[in-house]
Amino acid sequence: MKITANMILDAKGLACPMPIVKTKKAITNLESGHVVEVQATDKGSTADLKAWAESTGHQYLGTFEEGDVLKHYLRKVSDEEINESNKHEQVLKLNELKSKFDSEAPIDILDVREPAEYAFGHIPGAVNIPLGELENRMNELDKEKELHVICRSGSRSDLAARKLVKNGFRNVINVVPGMAEWAGPTDKSQ
Repeated sequence: MKITANMILDAKGLACPMPIVKTKKAITNLESGHVVEVQATDKGSTADLKAWAESTGHQYLGTFEEGDVLKHYLRKVSDEEINESNKHEQVLKLNELKSKFDSEAPIDILDVREPAEYAFGHIPGAVNIPLGELENRMNELDKEKELHVICRSGSRSDLAARKLVKNGFRNVINVVPGMAEWAGPTDKSQ
């Protein structure tokens, strides 16, 4: 699987806490929504970076092992994602989406997370159009169909849902809380 990162950080040969120290410094210079690839050889760096991301609100996407190098992927979360309260009126709880999905009825799902997030696991059949590209790619979607919009937590999908409605989409549903709590099947293909 090929993941595109906006920044690559070399932390090979460094022991705890240096991978976290370097990541913390690097992520401050990263734009919100962008992904950093942290290359490390310290086996403890996986747990360390995951815990650090959770404590700071940034998103730990996952880790790949390539030889003796661990490639960790983290996404910088925006203040808007953290502070934005849901405003789109049509909302569907995650367990209700899973029931619809399990019934095998046709269902259209728009995943507005970044490609790296999508690559680490998405609902099978979901279409990936990152929130930042939505404005230019709406023509890829059918305005007449019921569209379930999902992200990691429900914040970006809320923004996307409002943007879609503003552009003439008739039946847009924001799925909450999002992929962070999805317990159904996932696909890791791109």
